[in-house]
Order: sequence, then C-alpha cells, then structure tokens
Amino acid sequence: MKGAQHFRQRLVLSTLSNTALRIDDIRADSEAPGLCDFEASLLRLVEKISNGCGIEINETGTKLRYKPGILAGGRNLVHDCGTGRGIGYFLEPLIILGLFGKKPLSITLRGITNDSRDPCVDTFRTATLPMLKHFGVPIEGLELKVVARGAPPLGGGEVVLKVPIVPKSLTAATWVDEGMVKRIRGVSYSTRVSPHMANRMVDAARGVLNRLLPDVYIFTDHYTGSESGKSPGYGISLVAETTTGCILSSECVAMHSGASELQLPEDLGTQAAMSLLQEIRLGGVVDSTHQGLLFILCALCPEDVSKVRVGKLSSYGIKMLQHIKEFLGVQFSIKPDPATGTVLLTCVGSGFQNLYRKVS
Repeated sequence: MKGAQHFRQRLVLSTLSNTALRIDDIRADSEAPGLCDFEASLLRLVEKISNGCGIEINETGTKLRYKPGILAGGRNLVHDCGTGRGIGYFLEPLIILGLFGKKPLSITLRGITNDSRDPCVDTFRTATLPMLKHFGVPIEGLELKVVARGAPPLGGGEVVLKVPIVPKSLTAATWVDEGMVKRIRGVSYSTRVSPHMANRMVDAARGVLNRLLPDVYIFTDHYTGSESGKSPGYGISLVAETTTGCILSSECVAMHSGASELQLPEDLGTQAAMSLLQEIRLGGVVDSTHQGLLFILCALCPEDVSKVRVGKLSSYGIKMLQHIKEFLGVQFSIKPDPATGTVLLTCVGSGFQNLYRKVS
C-alpha cells in the first residue's frame, strides 16, 4: 500500500487477517517525511499486545514492513501515548484487537484524554463500549475508567481499559431499528480552570436540548490536583439514547482560538448540542464517528447475514468498507432508504474466530 492515510485501519485489519503489510511513500513529499510519533507509538502498542510480530522501518521512516504476530492480550500493561494524538486514537484499535486475544486485556494509557481530533474517553465509555453488546461481547469484563484528565497540549491524563476476549466468535446482528430518542445524558468536565466553566457548558447545552425533550441530565466532572493533568481545559460529551438501545454521541473540546484564549464554554455547550441534533437528524443506529467500528464488527461476524442502518456514510466509514474488502474479502451490499434518508448495509461475515484464546 502507499501513503500515510488510514494507517490504523490498515494495521488493525492486517493483524486480524494475519496478512503481512508493506506501506511505501509514507509522507515522502512532506517537509517532515516518514511516520509520525503517534503512528510509531501505535506500532509499539500493537507490539505490546502481540507475540512475535515483526516491524521494519527504513531510515527515513517512509517505508514500513509489518508482519502480524499472535494477539496475546495481557494484564497490567502500561503505554504512554504521547501528546501527538489523544488517547482516543489508540482506543479503537485496542478494543477491536483486545477482543480476539489469547487472554483478556488490561492496560493503562497515559496522554491526552480529550482533544478535538479524536473521540474523547467519555464518548468511548458511554457510546462505544455499550455498542459491542449487540455483537455478543460479554459486557461484564468491559470497562474504561478515567483516572486523571489530560487536556491538550501537555496531556497528563490516565485511563484504564479492560477488554474481555470473545468466547469463540462474535454474533451476527440485525440492527436496523433506530427507535425514538428517549433521554439525553452527558459529561461536562473541567480541569485546572474554575468549576463554574462546566456549569456554563451544561446550561448552554440544556438551553438547546430541552426544546427537544425534558429528560436531559448532564453530569459535571471537575478535576483538581494530581488528577487534573498538565494543561487547563474543559469540554462536553453528550449521548442520546433511543427506545431501541441505540446511542448517538457528540462532543466539543475547548481549543485555543487565538493568543492562548480558550473558546467560551457557552459556545462549546451550544455547539455540542447542535452536533447531537444533527446526528439524530441523520438517523442510523450509530453516529458518524462509530461507522468504521460498526462495519468492522459486522465483517468479523460468523458466516451469517448482518444488517445495519446508518445515516450518511462518512469518509472514514467508506474507507473502512474498502479496506475490509481488501483484507477480509467481505463485501457489503449498500442500499439507500429514500423514505428515511438513511443507508442499509448488509454483509455475510468472514467467519472470523478467536483461535488464540486459551482452551480450558
């Protein structure tokens, strides 16, 4: 393959399909050629949870050869994600790979917990993990705990992720009924700033969402001392739960808008609420940030039909569909549903099984 785009997708699917991977021309024409720090960190992380994987990188970092090993999982692992990307960048690959390990995975990740480029840890805890139960993942051993918050640019956050292994394989899902929104929940956090910031975001978000329905509850989460990371910051993560158990999420994180000025909390609260309403309007059983994960779970199911409904396909979701076809040989049938403006996707799973799990 060529180029640095969709590096995570390629790495995860290469590992699961046990296909050796070569990527050329990684930012070859860029002023800073080769792999970025966070991509090298992701490779080290995959190495930590695998046995016998081979990684070769040339001197300039523009060529990578990767030979997958056996997914081992492991307990009490620790990984420093750095500050190039948020912890959310590393969580999605970890969750997928952790399900098919030899042993359950328990790992502490350190870095930036909430930033604007990757889904924040609150979204993973409230929206991503509950989604896995639709595919037969045992929910008991699945946990994401925020020990310390870390805002950009310096981070200093810490989370503990626990992922159980699937008994043998996932279960195929027919998940097309979106239902109606019955309640909205959320977390408004602040770290190294006045706790009043979190309340201001809650008031702004409620001002928008209460017009939709009365059942809106947003928790405030203020961090001080050693749990507050190294940089000041605040943000809000919202989820809408429907009558059929679908969870749609949106989030907003304070970014420096000028000479170190952070955005107003009222603007963030309103923006997050409007983004959530947009996700609800688009429809589908998951929001646009979770499409890629949904498709890969469908493709890893037994050789049975899975059928799911999503809103407008995101560019990340489309690329995931292409990579799934290349690595796993699974092709989705895609049919628009003009009545609702949504898209129905159907596939026959690849029959993927957890061959590494310990047979008791």
